[in-house]
Parts: sequence; structure tokens; C-alpha cells
Amino acid sequence: MGFPCSVCGICCKNIGGIKELEAFDLGNGVCKYLDSANRCMIYSTRPDICNVKTMYEKLYHRHYSKEEFYALNLKSCEILQAQAKKA
Repeated sequence: MGFPCSVCGICCKNIGGIKELEAFDLGNGVCKYLDSANRCMIYSTRPDICNVKTMYEKLYHRHYSKEEFYALNLKSCEILQAQAKKA
């Protein structure tokens, strides 16, 4: 089971305040590697923090089942998408 990413780019438009992604921030919270089609231009070499599966395997497998961790990340996606619709 993979993470059900909708490829909307919303997470890449909200990286402000994430220490691990400071060097990627254009200064407005948007990742400098997000293209106009909401695709990651460095997808195959993206930072671990941008990869739900990798983060689960490296850090969160001790605290959550994969299904629980994916559900938490999906909920975060839904919250970001709802906020973007309001803006």
C-alpha cells in the first residue's frame, strides 16, 4: 500500500517553518523545486522528510502502524487543501 498522494502540490506550498526544508523555501513557504504543474522537479532525490514511506520506515514505525501513519498524513493533506480553498 502506497501513500495516496493526489499530486496537488499543496504540501510543497506549505514548507515554511520546517527546519529541514529551510534551504528549499523560496521565502514564501513554497518549495523552489515545485514546478508550475505542481510536480516536484527533484522527486527521485527529494529529502527524506518529503517522502511519507521513508519517514515511516526511518522514524515512525515504532509509534504507528503504516496505516495509522498514512491516515495521519492524509488528514494533514485534507486540512491543507481545505485551508487553500478558503484562501
